[in-house]
Amino acid sequence: MIVQAPFPCIEKIRADIYHAVWRWHFYAGLLVLPFMITLSLSGGMYLFRTEIDNWYHADLKRVAVAGSVTVPPTAMVAAALEAVPGRAIQFIQPSAPGLTAEITVATDQGRVAVYVNPYNAAVQGILADRGTIMWTIRKLHSLEYFGKYAPYLIEIAAGWSILLVGTGVWLWWPRAQKGGIITVRSNPRRRVFWRDLHAVTGIFVAIFLLFLAVSGMPWSRVWGAKFNELANGHNYGYPDGLMINVPMSGHKLEDMSTTSWSLMQAMVPESAAGGMQPITLDQAVDKLDRLGLHVGYTVALPDSNEGVYTGSVYPDDLSQQRVVHLDQYTGTPLLDLSYTDYGVIAKWIEWGVNTHIGQTFGLINKIVLLAACVAIVVLALSAAIMWWKRRPSGSLGVPPMPARKAALRGLLAILGIGGLIFPLVGASLMVMIALDTLYVRLISSRISTAV
Repeated sequence: MIVQAPFPCIEKIRADIYHAVWRWHFYAGLLVLPFMITLSLSGGMYLFRTEIDNWYHADLKRVAVAGSVTVPPTAMVAAALEAVPGRAIQFIQPSAPGLTAEITVATDQGRVAVYVNPYNAAVQGILADRGTIMWTIRKLHSLEYFGKYAPYLIEIAAGWSILLVGTGVWLWWPRAQKGGIITVRSNPRRRVFWRDLHAVTGIFVAIFLLFLAVSGMPWSRVWGAKFNELANGHNYGYPDGLMINVPMSGHKLEDMSTTSWSLMQAMVPESAAGGMQPITLDQAVDKLDRLGLHVGYTVALPDSNEGVYTGSVYPDDLSQQRVVHLDQYTGTPLLDLSYTDYGVIAKWIEWGVNTHIGQTFGLINKIVLLAACVAIVVLALSAAIMWWKRRPSGSLGVPPMPARKAALRGLLAILGIGGLIFPLVGASLMVMIALDTLYVRLISSRISTAV
């Protein structure tokens, strides 16, 4: 007598769900793999941006320490303007002994960064503004070099990475197999080796990939920009309840200099012009020093009669983040904003961004994320090799459709919820569904023709 397996329908349903998840895990990987490799390589280097910049641009950024006394900021700015005639718009003080000051000068040909020895005001060198190797890596990381619309792909890649993690964990989940859970079987010549390497690497790096995708979302062009406006006072940029009793200009802080996510929408106040003599940069720096800004802060210089001196600093220690606007005539602080003034959402976002770029936990933060970046590259390469070994000759090798379409519809419904939260991801999902439908019809047509 033949004994049938109990609940055969349940086994078929499980197989259908498995095929549905596998199919969309494949599509997610197909979309995300190139971005994962590019973002991991550039992101891994950017973690050590200060160390790499100070090494690569040592001729510009490093000088011999000559005591504890430096020349006044105005002397450094004067030296910079003598080397590059124009208008000084920003002064960045050295963040440590033995480093140069950086003065940004606006010229008819564009902005230029002039590096000045703080001990004797000698000009060390000149570079295009944001022309360091790490600014190049940062722009590569955000895909700015690939056209106007390429940065929008970051949001799509991040959203599909979340899908990739979710489906990957489901596929990895132990189902009585003897290997490929935390161990790798066979050797590189066999597909099972690459399958196991992919699965084991994936489960260990999943939480980091998920964190990097989610924490990177606030910088995206569509969802991130709209969420920023919502989280930061409906486009005013300051936390609700913060009293601002000074005139505000029409300029945003991000238009003046690099700022934190929470202050991208922040409006800059105005000085009360009244025929007074403006204070000097030296006096502004002295005032900011006495207010206790963290060393290495940036000073944006006034650009009009109503402009202000803006001191800003975003060090590794989040509690030391600070922006202070000074009246250019009296030196009076018009607005003094620190991390403690941020709202709850902004604080969590800033913590995520700070950790994402390797600052929150010091060197261990950088090492752990560098290891995660290396693992993500391994994950991507092993997926490509595994697919190449599995795919039939002359075929894309898409995993089979589930026998029951209900399993696929259920998965797509879950994905649709994510698409509603992240609009660009939702749009790309619709495109992929259309392409998948077209692919199925083409395969069916080929089979019918062959018969």
